[in-house]
Amino acid sequence: MSIKTAIQAVAYELPPIRLSSQSIEEQLHQTMDRLDMPQRIIEGLTGIRERRLWNPGTLVSDSATLAARKVLEQAGISPRDIGCLISTSVCKDYVEPSVASMVHGNLGLPETCLNFDICNACLGFINGMETISLMIQSGTIDCGLLVNGESSREPIEATIERLNSPGVTAETFRENFATLTLGSGAAAMLLCREDLATSGHIINGGVSLAATQHCRLCLGQKDGMTADAPSVMKHGVELAKRTWEKASQCLDNWTDSTIDAYIPHQVSARNTTVLSRTLGLDLEKMYLNYPLLGNIGPAAIPITLAMAQEVGRVKSGDHVALLGIGSGLNCSMMSLTW
Repeated sequence: MSIKTAIQAVAYELPPIRLSSQSIEEQLHQTMDRLDMPQRIIEGLTGIRERRLWNPGTLVSDSATLAARKVLEQAGISPRDIGCLISTSVCKDYVEPSVASMVHGNLGLPETCLNFDICNACLGFINGMETISLMIQSGTIDCGLLVNGESSREPIEATIERLNSPGVTAETFRENFATLTLGSGAAAMLLCREDLATSGHIINGGVSLAATQHCRLCLGQKDGMTADAPSVMKHGVELAKRTWEKASQCLDNWTDSTIDAYIPHQVSARNTTVLSRTLGLDLEKMYLNYPLLGNIGPAAIPITLAMAQEVGRVKSGDHVALLGIGSGLNCSMMSLTW
């Protein structure tokens, strides 16, 4: 009999500072006036009203630790029973050591607990779920902990400063626009063998496809991100359509009519609408939080899943679909029975 993986608990932590799109535009008003850009263009194009920021000096590993402590408390699992800790953060405190090692130390996990980072743009958390699940199914570990912390303060502040330079063109503004949509947050998930879990939340399987001929459409650094947003959306949605078709062949009951809730990685209103229309998905089944959180990278899916559960949009027994597209380009979809 094959071993199944269960999600015992998922938790999140939101930063305390709200940064509105209007506030960003106020800081950019000289450039926007010179380039004859309309007011409220950020919210108008993306649907994002605000995003969160951590207090200055907050380490990514510390924010991830906050979420990890929450999930351990919810799960009722002793830290000594965790066989592996994986961080999926795009943001890093340092080039080395890994974010995972710092969270491992903050939590005081046992020396037998393996720890490392997985980084794959906005798909990192789903990749981490797959990795922990494979380790559980192989019998290597019984329980694994996933963490993620993202901070948009540094890239947003650096991009605002850059866009306020006198020589900035409309093209440069468009290339840097995606950075202004970024948000911050932290999440954690505890996975374990089904027979050790009390939640009943089962991972049924997942599929992934790559279109890495488009790997240079979105390029991120600590101080900003440049993106050809229209091309990212076009090719990303095309990849998502092929991934959906593969999921329909490989996963049981993978149809819009049999899926109760979608937990998508969220970039903007436009991307979400185009994705749902192209794949033939019921937009009402999607739990969306980008208007208040922006694009929080790989933290988006676990935070959205936890929020959807809190408000009853994801209920016991529901068939839940996780949908993610990330720079690279890569696309992953995963089936859960909640």
